[in-house]
Amino acid sequence: MTAEPTYLYLTTTGRRSGRPRRIEIWFTRHEGHHYLVAEHGLKAQWVQNLLANRTVRVRVGAARFRGSARVVDHRREPELVSEIRRLSEAKYGWGAGLVVEIRRTRPAAKARS
Repeated sequence: MTAEPTYLYLTTTGRRSGRPRRIEIWFTRHEGHHYLVAEHGLKAQWVQNLLANRTVRVRVGAARFRGSARVVDHRREPELVSEIRRLSEAKYGWGAGLVVEIRRTRPAAKARS
């Protein structure tokens, strides 16, 4: 059995530039979806980008896919936010921040050589 990757590589579209913006970030999985925790909340540039355009590309280990991202509303889904923070705390020793969910929409196009 292979260990869970440490990082997820998230590519958003720059809200001003329209150019791809990639970050390396900690993640957890829960009920078939990937979750990220934004330390700087809504101030994080990658969060601002996905608020402008929810379509993202993701790489986790060898897996690549396209997805749709959303900020999880802590008032409407407090149990989900608590669970993701708990999972992140267990995996990384840290879990405070804004929770973002990524749902797979389709496999990403294969990278060109």
